[in-house]
Amino acid sequence: MTAYTQSGVPSRPGEPSYSFDNDDPEVVERFRFLAGMLDEGTIQRLSGLGELTASRCLEVGAGGGSIARWMADQVGPAGRVLATDLNPRHIAAYPGYTVLAHDLVRDPIPEGPWDVIHARLVLMHIPERREILRRLASALAPGGALVIEDFHSALTNLVLAAPDPESGALFTAFQSTMVEQILRANGTDPSWATQIHAAMLDAGLVDVDTLISSRSWPGGTPGALLNGANIQQVRGELVAAGFTDAQLDSLHRLIADPRLVLRGNLVYSTVGRRPKAGA
Repeated sequence: MTAYTQSGVPSRPGEPSYSFDNDDPEVVERFRFLAGMLDEGTIQRLSGLGELTASRCLEVGAGGGSIARWMADQVGPAGRVLATDLNPRHIAAYPGYTVLAHDLVRDPIPEGPWDVIHARLVLMHIPERREILRRLASALAPGGALVIEDFHSALTNLVLAAPDPESGALFTAFQSTMVEQILRANGTDPSWATQIHAAMLDAGLVDVDTLISSRSWPGGTPGALLNGANIQQVRGELVAAGFTDAQLDSLHRLIADPRLVLRGNLVYSTVGRRPKAGA
């Protein structure tokens, strides 16, 4: 499979490439599991911004489109929702929003101004994340809100319970390898979430607020099964890092076992607002 940079062009040897290509068949399941894990919290967070009727909303890196669909239902016919992704093939047509193939690194931010801009699990994967955050902040209307949600995935000991010590150790080894050897090499910053609050302040946003959340996920639930989709998408890299096919098959069985209980990665949801005119 061809590796692509976050800018959407074929990567050269030694150049970071996004780990979870939207052209991979496994990404459909990955989007489904992420929606099951995160949509409830994201919707609660966006609902806390206030009345969204007639708002202009930009959903960056829309993935499977579940939050863009929710936004479209909230803003109504007088509002506007634009759902973007580097590869938007999985954003289904839906009344109330439009879809745009968009490269955050190379393309200008879609013309606004925007009352709400939301990006979930996007900037952590892009080395140019701070500059992009500043450009997103500049695209807000006065009083508009930027909502950035990312995993703090640098804490890799996620096993709360396991069928046996060997299974727990295998999952911990997999998670550590995924974060420290694969994601970092591909340009992801596992600790970026902890830096978003300060980056928003540096970008001139006000009323910045960060909500941190997590929960447990038994085997067979979205937060455990997501790891199976991830394994399939980077299986070759895991084998290159020393995992055997038998171990990866064992991990697939393990994440379906309810005796395995994982702590989800910490989700940092940070909101900042552009100052109102005259403030």
